[in-house]
Amino acid sequence: MDVYEAIEKRRTFRIYRKGASEKELRKIILAASKAPSGGNSQPWEFIIIDDPKMIDQFAELKFQLNKGYGLKEGDDPRAAEERALKQKTSFKNASVVAVCSKKGGASGAWLSIENFSLAATADGLGSGIVTYWDKQKLEAEKLLNLTDGYELIAVMKIGVPGEEGFSRDKNPVRPGRPEFSWLHRNKFGNKA
Repeated sequence: MDVYEAIEKRRTFRIYRKGASEKELRKIILAASKAPSGGNSQPWEFIIIDDPKMIDQFAELKFQLNKGYGLKEGDDPRAAEERALKQKTSFKNASVVAVCSKKGGASGAWLSIENFSLAATADGLGSGIVTYWDKQKLEAEKLLNLTDGYELIAVMKIGVPGEEGFSRDKNPVRPGRPEFSWLHRNKFGNKA
């Protein structure tokens, strides 16, 4: 699969039939480590999480973080909790990799995450990006035993997809923007 096809086919998956093999994980993480970084600083660190108890703890942290997230006045709190529960169950059957970075190196780590996602797609696997913030991020970093000077950027779920995944233009939560609606020339607002 060429890179353009991988970009077009990449989706976020929340249901997995099984995780990636150790060989697949190492191949994909190696591709992630080839990402560009400022001054070739390579700020990333990858932690394979295969302890089921730890995976459950990361899933629970995501549930706690999301169960009230995005609620506006008049919203049904049960709907938010239902979405949060889907996030929690999305860890089931997936392989899990924490992507960490030296503090100040988040941009390089995010580039490695893109390589990770595209490499997984090219190998016929699905992936999903999970982020944490506030108290849950601190708790996740403690679970990972991160030392001072490092931070958790995201947790990657990877495996054999158990669902189709939404195409960008058919995503029910937030459809993709029309092609080139985001392209300007010389100045913002000058359509290209």
